[in-house]
Order: sequence, then C-alpha cells, then structure tokens
Amino acid sequence: MAPRTSPESENLELNDLDYEIVPLDQSRDRRETSRGWLGGKRGVFAGIGIGLALALGGMLVLPRLTSRSTPSNPLSASSGSAQSVTVGPVERGSVVSTVSATGTVAAADLLPVLPRATGIQIQQVLVDEGDTVRAGQTMAILDNSVLQAQLNQAQAQQASAEAIVRQKQAAVAQARATLVEAQTNRNRYAGLASQGAISRQESESRNTAAATAQEQVRLAQADVSSAQAEVQSRRAQVQQLQTQLAQTLVQAPAAGIVAERIARVGDVANGTQKLFSIIRGGALELQVKLPAIQLASVQPGAAVRVSSTSNDRVRLQGQVREIAPLVDPQSRQATVKVDLPPSPLLRPGMFLQATIASGRTQGLTVPAGAVLREDNQAIVYRLEGDRAKAQPVEVGETIGGNSMARVEVKQGLSLGDRVIISGAGFLKDGDRVRVVPEPGTANE
Repeated sequence: MAPRTSPESENLELNDLDYEIVPLDQSRDRRETSRGWLGGKRGVFAGIGIGLALALGGMLVLPRLTSRSTPSNPLSASSGSAQSVTVGPVERGSVVSTVSATGTVAAADLLPVLPRATGIQIQQVLVDEGDTVRAGQTMAILDNSVLQAQLNQAQAQQASAEAIVRQKQAAVAQARATLVEAQTNRNRYAGLASQGAISRQESESRNTAAATAQEQVRLAQADVSSAQAEVQSRRAQVQQLQTQLAQTLVQAPAAGIVAERIARVGDVANGTQKLFSIIRGGALELQVKLPAIQLASVQPGAAVRVSSTSNDRVRLQGQVREIAPLVDPQSRQATVKVDLPPSPLLRPGMFLQATIASGRTQGLTVPAGAVLREDNQAIVYRLEGDRAKAQPVEVGETIGGNSMARVEVKQGLSLGDRVIISGAGFLKDGDRVRVVPEPGTANE
C-alpha cells in the first residue's frame, strides 16, 4: 500500500502540471514565494522526518497484517496429541477352509410340457415366462371345434341307442306277459284233455302257443342285449371324444415357474415338440465345475456361500446336494450341484461365485473392524508402545457376522499381537495413540 502524501505535496504536484508563460522577473519572484517554510535546510529536515515516520509505521503495521493473513496450522498445533483408539488381540481360533469356484444357475428339475393332441392349431396361450403355475393349471388351449362337433354327434347317437334299449325292454315285458298267458292256457287245456273234455289236438295247440311265447321272450331279451351293446359302443365313443377334447387343454404337470414359452397362437401342435418348460417348485441350483483334485475335500451337505461380482445384493447360503460321479476327460473337472434358497434375485443362466466349506483348521484371527484396504492390500495397525504400526497382512476367511465377525490372518501377525480396531481408519503409520476401553468394558 503506497504512503499517502500531505496536502502540501499534492498542491505541489498539481501546480507542477500547470504551465504559464510569464516574464523572467515575475517567474523569479514566484519561485522565491513557492519555497515557503519547506525551502532550504528546513525542508530537508522535514523530509527526513516524514520518511522515518513512514518507515516506523510500516514496521509496526506489517507484523499485524502478517499475523492476520497467515492461517493457523491445526496439524502442527496438534501434532503432539494422541488419537484415542480401542485394541483387540490376535487370537487362535477355528477357521473353516474353503474351495472357491464359479458356476451357472440352472433349474434343479426342468419339466418339458408337451401337447397331448397332435395336428391341432394353438388357439390361446394363457401364461408367459416367469409366471407361477399350479399343478393342472391350463397353460394353452388348442382348437377344439371339430372335436366338439364330433362329440355332440356321438352324444346324440348314444341317446338314440339308449332309447332303442328302452323300446326293446318294453318288448321283452310284453313278450313275458304273452308267455304267462300262453302257459296258463296250456295248463288249463292239459287238465281238460286229461278229463276227455277236449281233444288232444286242442291241448297240443296250447302247448305250441306257450312254446312260441317262450321263444318270443328270448328273442326280445336278445334284442335288448344288442341294443345295450350299441349304447355301450356309443358311450365309449363319447368318452373317447371327451378325452380328446380334454387333451386340447395344455396343462401344467406340476407346480412351478414357467422357464420357457415356445407356444405361439396359430402354430400346429406336434406331440414331440415341447410348448413350455417348468422349473418344478421353482427350485434352482448352482452348477459348479471343480477340478478332480479338489473333489475329495467337498462332501454332500457342505455349506456354500454364494455371491455375485455384478450384484452386491446376491449373498446367499446354499448347500451341496450332489457331486457328479464322472469327471470330464477333457477338462478334468466334475460338476457339483448346489441347492439355492428361493430368491427373487436369481435367474437361470446367471454366473455366480461359490465358496464351499471343505473342512476346519486352526488359525490366527483378528476382529473384522481392524482390517483395512489400501491400494488392494489388506493392512492392520499393530500397537507398538504408544505408536500405530501399519502392517500388511494376508487375510483368509471371515468367521461369524455382525459386530462379532473375525477375519483369518494367514501372514503378517503373530499370536498375542494387539491390533487397533476403533479409530484405525484415521491413522497413519507411526501416529501416537492412546488406548481407551470399549464402551461397556472396564478400563485397562
């Protein structure tokens, strides 16, 4: 900031800018007058005094300005303070050894749905992929108009045959009544003939009439049997058409989820071509390929942790159901099938990671909160006196969950080391720390 000038100096400067032509004698008089009290030695001493005053003022003001413009350094002020942390020991514990692999989600039991009728067009499709169906639910309808007409005709013929049976049965009843009457006359005339009241020829005539009536009854009964046989034939035809008509309904063989829908309206159903696929019960499995050398360490019933690199929400627990008895001679791998729990996040064809439990061993563990990640390297801060020492470690399995979770440490720590838990994320190597007890615990 430039020092301000006095009013007198301002006038001098402004006057120096004004020019006027005057006679020589007048200009000399003006120069003498303009010197005033600043002329001569007095002016020199005044100038020196003003300069000293300005210099002294600058020396007094500059430190104040410097102190105001220079920001405080909180890190240097607090560099000697210690960060409050909690610590935990490196302990020996039971660690589950695992085998890691990748696999594909598939249906545990995929059922094909085939049409039961052949050569008939698809009239309606009632379900789509992803739908849940129950056993016996209609999934598609085939054109049944021709079969329905044939059924109506067969039912009419059956009704006509049943009417004929009833007529024949009435004829049998009539023939039996005639037979009873003829037998009565025969018996009466036989008695009269024995008494000589009528001729033998008359009696034989009544015998013939009774025999004829007997034959009429037999013939009428035969007609009834024939009519009943016709009814049975018509009834069988009706039942056959009803069965064929029912087969135009494509029904779910079991409850599950529709995985595929191949059927389209207008297509002609072929008895060998599937129209749908159903995941029985909606059950899915993860088919994992494992090298033959690792198969001995995996057993049916082993727990499996399932995850996805593309979806963090996929974190499921499965179980090994079966191990294929054959090893692929080309890849030297076998398929391990893992039962998956029901989840809306899963779809057949997904690619997932599986961590299969293969046994238990003893290893070193630390609280999960003590393990940090820096540049793709796991580190912990080990307590050394009152200092935090950054220690790279090789970690293994995570044991337990929530706040009680611990992490296996394969390399980098020794039994009995103390690692920093709470506050570790705010430290750097060599920082001073002050150990405080965890909430709810006594002071150390």
